[in-house]
Amino acid sequence: MTKRRRVLVEADGGSRGNPGPAAYGAVLKDAETGATLAEDGTAIGRASNNVAEYRGLIAGLRLAAEVAPGALVEARLDSKLVVEQMSGRWKIKHPDMQVLAREAAEIAPAGTTYTWVPRADNAHADRLANEALDGVRDGVSFPPGATGGGGGFAGESVIEEIESPLESPQDRPAPPPARGWGGEGEATTVIIVRHGVTKHTSAKRFSGGLGGDNPPLNEEGRHQIRLAGEWLAPMADHVDVIVSSPVRRTRESGDLLSELLGGVEVIDEPGFAEMEFGHWDGLTFAEVSDQHGPELTAWLGSLDVAPSGGESFLAVQERVLAARDRLVAAHAGRTVVLTSHVTPIKTLVADALQAPLDAVFRMELSPASISVITYFADGRASLRLFNALPPDRDAFASSAW
Repeated sequence: MTKRRRVLVEADGGSRGNPGPAAYGAVLKDAETGATLAEDGTAIGRASNNVAEYRGLIAGLRLAAEVAPGALVEARLDSKLVVEQMSGRWKIKHPDMQVLAREAAEIAPAGTTYTWVPRADNAHADRLANEALDGVRDGVSFPPGATGGGGGFAGESVIEEIESPLESPQDRPAPPPARGWGGEGEATTVIIVRHGVTKHTSAKRFSGGLGGDNPPLNEEGRHQIRLAGEWLAPMADHVDVIVSSPVRRTRESGDLLSELLGGVEVIDEPGFAEMEFGHWDGLTFAEVSDQHGPELTAWLGSLDVAPSGGESFLAVQERVLAARDRLVAAHAGRTVVLTSHVTPIKTLVADALQAPLDAVFRMELSPASISVITYFADGRASLRLFNALPPDRDAFASSAW
């Protein structure tokens, strides 16, 4: 019996803004030797991270069909969403994702498997996507000695190394590093404060955004915010503005911080409001499990599922990152205090780390805690502090501003 050839597809995609300028990267490798057979890094215009990730998978499957027809394919991605959906373990409810998943399934040969890998293990595809976003490359290329199979893809540019207009490798512009510490250009620092406790926080009840019951800070919560404000007070001269979710508990937190920071202006940004929990609002987890068990199970199993009358994690991610873009554009190069909630803050942290969105389930965020993210003009972000509480003053003060 002839042994079936095995190939690996490594794919990634990204959006600077989510949605924003987007691109994908895809690599085809021989599974036995690890040799690169083909690469594709292509910009796709404005799209979300999830769309770019699916497009990367589709591009990689096309490379496999063209270069290694009939081979057994293992697709490796750092997108838990794409892997679980393509493996059939998570439902696909978003219409755009359904179309892309069908396209991928039609290209994938029988027996294709999908494997989640850590982001660090997907650096090759990530680099190609970033090169495409930076305008360094566009389309398919083959390393020296590799063949292009059947001669290219209809509607896509195929750029082989021998056809490059550059004379030699030293003439090629060096691509920017895909990874590193911090970024370059003008820096905007966002000091993120979670609101203090309310009666719902203390009772561990679902407490959503503007559409639910919005209890005020209790006395403990006000005390927590005062401690945070006293901790931040030495930085008052550097703070340009306080941006607050307009939900009652966050706006009260913002107003208290303003008093302690010398009367800094507080402005509302609805994009940073807490996730809407719909008819779960005000219930404990146990009560939701008893009353809405199947809905809770579906919500925990998919980032695209929302409680009745509420929001999904993906919907929250889209509005939070859009609000982040507005904040950075309006206060570029300055320091801003942001008062917000668990889900939006964890979403910002996951995005800054380029972690999958389901990383929000693996973060602990205390009431009135302080996290700090700096955004650079080149599109990178740097997480400088996470879930810090007084009196850990030395850890906070060690950062240069």
